[in-house]
Amino acid sequence: MLTFRRSAGGREDRIALTPQALVIGGWAGRDEAAIRHHIEELAAIGVPRPSSVPVYYRVAAETLTQAPRLSVLGPDTSGEAEPVVVSLADGLWLGLGSDHTDRKAETIGIALSKQLCGKPIGTELWRLDEVEPHWDALILRSFATIGGERQLYQEGRLAALRTPRDLMARNPDGPDLAPGTVLFGGTLGAIGGIRPASRFEMELEDPVLGRRLTHAYDVVVLPVVS
Repeated sequence: MLTFRRSAGGREDRIALTPQALVIGGWAGRDEAAIRHHIEELAAIGVPRPSSVPVYYRVAAETLTQAPRLSVLGPDTSGEAEPVVVSLADGLWLGLGSDHTDRKAETIGIALSKQLCGKPIGTELWRLDEVEPHWDALILRSFATIGGERQLYQEGRLAALRTPRDLMARNPDGPDLAPGTVLFGGTLGAIGGIRPASRFEMELEDPVLGRRLTHAYDVVVLPVVS
């Protein structure tokens, strides 16, 4: 079960949710030419091409976690900050999550790699319709602790990503998210390239309304034993 503190119209409340479905939106950038170029770059190093752009990966909802520590198998995983849409009985809400992925498994199959790691999600939500008018101004950032040094890992405005309504409209399962559905909405490129970290911190800043969502977790690497 997940628990959230929600902010809407200057008021706050708390809600618990047992998620029923998790969808990871991949290749969710707006510049389709740049996306296709990146697909070819990845294909050259063995990462399979997606079946569509954007693509929608169905992942076990049980992988969602709000724990402060994430255990992974082996040293080849990394996080990536994403805006997250959470469908509740009273509408759509915006949160923050990390599509933590096994990069070694990704060369075998992207869908497989999505299933192998827990998906951290923050504990705060904003009502989606409060930020949709200035979606492009929202700023997504992440920081990774690598070799004991905290580094800026991702940063950019959500103008680079498809809006939630656009992403939902293209969903082959239909444009409406049933209550209990969680949709990860894509990510930004990593500054300096994708690499593992011992701690991952992320934030979504709303410069228009002067607020931000934050979440962080430590990564515990389990040994690979054959």
